[in-house]
Amino acid sequence: MSGRGNGSGTGGRRVLVTRPEGRELCARLQALGWDPRWVPTVALVEVEAGGPLDVALRRLDTYDWVVVTSAGGVRAVFQRLHSLGLPVPAAPRWAAVGPATAAALQAQGVTAAFVPDRYLTAAVARGLGEVAGRRILLPRADAASAELPRLLRERGAHVDQVVAYRTVEGPEESRRPLRGLLAEGIDVVLFTSGSTVRGFARLVDDPAAALAGVLVACIGPVTARAVRELGLHPHLVAEEHTTEGLIAALQRREARAAAHRPT
Repeated sequence: MSGRGNGSGTGGRRVLVTRPEGRELCARLQALGWDPRWVPTVALVEVEAGGPLDVALRRLDTYDWVVVTSAGGVRAVFQRLHSLGLPVPAAPRWAAVGPATAAALQAQGVTAAFVPDRYLTAAVARGLGEVAGRRILLPRADAASAELPRLLRERGAHVDQVVAYRTVEGPEESRRPLRGLLAEGIDVVLFTSGSTVRGFARLVDDPAAALAGVLVACIGPVTARAVRELGLHPHLVAEEHTTEGLIAALQRREARAAAHRPT
């Protein structure tokens, strides 16, 4: 590792945040003594009006469950509901993949009826109870994994998966600031989804060279797999697959490293 800090705690070590909505994460890192730099390697784009998302939202009251798997998905759904002038019907129960997504729902006035203990999409499929014959809406990103709908259908659910927003991996406007930051040097890169990993790879000529000596930290196993698919090694994978879990894992690793540095 490049060891840009002064060896005291986080020592102002520089952390690259790659998620598209990273301001809150940067604020938390800064409060803990890190030097966060935000360059999103993915951009979120609204879907077109009148498409499958609108069709699903117009019959929202026919679903038993609505499962949202990201805060971005929540925002996309409620932006379209507001644009269409539609209320939120009382009929469907809402499930959120993790606390950040549940908080985004709560901000819209909806309380999640289910949030799994382990913040994985597969845990959602197992935790909804009896779903045979139930109608479930999955408003998700266009790049979302097929695992969750597959697991729900295997349990007999009728699943409508619609694209709620599109992801642009490697937005061009991030290319120059990312390369500039890498030239200055970073100590840690945080990847919070597979798309942030692939977006990073699209923006740099040689990901392995760009991350030489940099600690690669991943929010969970799916993200770590995307790192390995680039031929890179994830140094840290959070046990709790949330941004809070990722920060906690990073803090623990930093504390261990500080304890073993020569005085």
